[in-house]
Amino acid sequence: MNFNELGLSEKVLKAIEAAGYKMPTPIQAEAIPHALAGRDVLGIAQTGTGKTAAFTLPMLSRLEQGRARARMPRTLILEPTRELAAQVEESFVRYGVNHKINVALLIGGVSFADQEAKITRGADVLIATPGRLLDFAERGKLLLTGIEILVIDEADRMLDMGFIPDIERICKLVPFTRQTLFFSATMAPEITRLTQQFLHNPVRLEVARAASTIETITQGLVASAPGSAKRETLRQLIRGADNFKNAIIFSNRKRDVALLSKSLEKHGFSVGALHGDMDQRARMTSLEAFRNGDVSLLVCSDVAARGLDIPDVSHVFNFDVPTHAEDYVHRIGRTGRAGKLGTALSIVTKSDQRYIDDIEKLIERKIVWSGAMPDQIPDGDADDMPAERGRGASRGGERPSAGRESRSRRTRTAREATVRVPVAPVDAPVVEARPQPARPASSATPAARSTRPPRDVPPREMPRDIPPSRRANREDDDRPVLGLGDHVPSFLLRSVKLK
Repeated sequence: MNFNELGLSEKVLKAIEAAGYKMPTPIQAEAIPHALAGRDVLGIAQTGTGKTAAFTLPMLSRLEQGRARARMPRTLILEPTRELAAQVEESFVRYGVNHKINVALLIGGVSFADQEAKITRGADVLIATPGRLLDFAERGKLLLTGIEILVIDEADRMLDMGFIPDIERICKLVPFTRQTLFFSATMAPEITRLTQQFLHNPVRLEVARAASTIETITQGLVASAPGSAKRETLRQLIRGADNFKNAIIFSNRKRDVALLSKSLEKHGFSVGALHGDMDQRARMTSLEAFRNGDVSLLVCSDVAARGLDIPDVSHVFNFDVPTHAEDYVHRIGRTGRAGKLGTALSIVTKSDQRYIDDIEKLIERKIVWSGAMPDQIPDGDADDMPAERGRGASRGGERPSAGRESRSRRTRTAREATVRVPVAPVDAPVVEARPQPARPASSATPAARSTRPPRDVPPREMPRDIPPSRRANREDDDRPVLGLGDHVPSFLLRSVKLK
């Protein structure tokens, strides 16, 4: 089957031919006819199989009739990340060269005024992330009552990231009669149940088993000790890789992305970084540098794991094994795209074995080990240990040196040598001050006027005749407090005149 048999318009077919594509992918061949007919579609396919073109091409064909009005876009595409939204915009630019359509991009990290200007002029295609879209709608800058086609791309990622409430709000703002398209690489059963409220009698297209990996990717596991030994293992894998052109390196934590990129740059590698805490300009600059070949390595978090179409990536390295098995499918899907060969290697420590078991269970295949197994690798240093270690704990768990141990012993001895005041037991009886006989002021002796407790009162016991001002300063008074105690506000102590 070729694109001429799918029912696409002549303008779209010319753009496809100019782009150099001859045959549609399986998901495109099955989804495009249903999308052109106006049916709701739930498409599930492996990553890298052309899901973006599966909804871009039929949308362009349908948008040839009519024009958008100000602040009322005709179609809406929701993406989980800014990079995916920008990538979809590039697809419309590529395939829509023969169309006079306006495309607006609503994502965070970009000027609000510039985006508002595009919406005001009228947008045939609106590509947005849920947060910025709702921001526009709540300010009254955008009306979604004219939406004809709603596309939710990377549906599982949208739902996993906590966008369910936002998607529900958006679906209530668009017309009930819209056409809805869901596309994703994985679709868990519980997520499928959630899609039932968004789609009406959808056509379910599953061109490949969900959460499976394509055969053009060579997968492997490499055992390593944690810490600096793990970074050395990564450098050895990069230097010894066959047919190496470029690589994406995934790390689980954002702070490790910066640390790893600096380490690779220090050892002479051409490297860029990409993670969620970077501003949008820096993220796009780093991604563009990798696409253009200015840098050969891109260290990133899972923000780049979903849907990014970076052509001809030869290798993917999992510096950290993903804690969620589905993320592994998306990560390694950055290589081996469009029928090309790719290699995906994961560095595994002893603590990662349970995650590998979950991954192999999900993809229903065993991944080949290279070299020793994790239980045969020494622990190495521990600079990846959590930072919650106590202040007195030594790095790596080694015993403190003799000097530190002797200093801590001297300090402890000095503390123990401090005079300790005996504390009365909790159930000790309270001994009140003995009343003194009244004496003339002239004959009162200093001992008689003293407020010291009798000698038979236990140390640190508080007699009841000590003034409240002095009693409040004693931290050892554990007698129960009645009412406000000694902290009565002064305005409550004022006398009140009754009428």
